[in-house]
Amino acid sequence: MLQAEKLQTINSDLTLETLTRVDRIIESNKGKPGCLIPVLEECQGIVGYLPVELQEYIGERLNIPGSTIYGVVTFYSFFSMIPKGRHNIKVCMGTACYVRGIAEILNRLKAEFKLEVGATSEDRRFSLEAVRCLGACGLAPVIVVDSDTHGGMTPDRVKDVLNRYE
Repeated sequence: MLQAEKLQTINSDLTLETLTRVDRIIESNKGKPGCLIPVLEECQGIVGYLPVELQEYIGERLNIPGSTIYGVVTFYSFFSMIPKGRHNIKVCMGTACYVRGIAEILNRLKAEFKLEVGATSEDRRFSLEAVRCLGACGLAPVIVVDSDTHGGMTPDRVKDVLNRYE
């Protein structure tokens, strides 16, 4: 059985305080039919993501195979196995945004904030996603930070916009 102390040495995000909260969630849901997804959602809310070590920890306590948990986590897009930033940036790569220069905006954003698509900055300030369409073609080129839409984006404006988010 995975011990909390051992998990801390493997993954510093899994502190004793965090695992105590995870244990409470597991205990309040244990034995309930269909409890896995709600448990994973709540645990991700606490830790910020679902590393494999946490998946194994949850599986042992719920008596669910790790492969089943991994399958659920990788199937649903709202679960993440990598740490997420405090702010999520979505860059629209749809046709309207693309022809209006989103590629240069994305390059500037990556360079200024040392980010890669699908990754999180070292300070966990930002996570970056490239998406097919944000449905705001009239505002192209567009980025969305958290739930804020920023249209008419330019390479020179992107740094100023993102500096508003700490």
